[in-house]
Amino acid sequence: MPDFYARLESFAGTETAADRAAIEAELWERYGTEQAVFVLDLSGFSRTTNQHGIVHCLSMIQRMRTTLEPVVKAHDGAVVKFEADNCFARFPDVTNAVDAAIACNRVLAAANRSTRDDSRIHASIGIDFGWFLLIRDADFYGAPVNVASKLGEDTATPGQILVTDRVMQRMGEADGLRSKRHVFTISGIDIDAHEIFYDME
Repeated sequence: MPDFYARLESFAGTETAADRAAIEAELWERYGTEQAVFVLDLSGFSRTTNQHGIVHCLSMIQRMRTTLEPVVKAHDGAVVKFEADNCFARFPDVTNAVDAAIACNRVLAAANRSTRDDSRIHASIGIDFGWFLLIRDADFYGAPVNVASKLGEDTATPGQILVTDRVMQRMGEADGLRSKRHVFTISGIDIDAHEIFYDME
């Protein structure tokens, strides 16, 4: 069978709705998975680059990668990709993803205590859950990826973890979980989200 991107090209060239539906069903069957999506963004990256230069920021990105990938793996997650100052990961369920998000922010906070001000790393994180297309364990596409990206990159503030209603519904009555509901309008779309409160230590 042709790979994902070859099938996308054939999808664009199909002439009937039935052909397109068949290819879409084939791609979801082969690449579809239902998991939690975690998107972490380094806060203030553009401002830091302007102030201290690209090499300084690249060193921060490298520290972020080497620091956080073990945390993701320790919570049964997998990093799908690092892209610029973002970490995109997937988890088998929402509890793993939220626990990893809290652990990531705690690890960064601990590291920041022994780091000079201009090298401290602060992250914002968005989490959603649902069906997406996972390609070669190196990229993914779908609504949960888009929503988690909107929350993590465009909405959450430094140290903040934002999750969707779908995440909260799957978590149920998690022990000690405190949250506050928000409604964000992003790119003309209203997103119901919950801010997760947690102790930094």
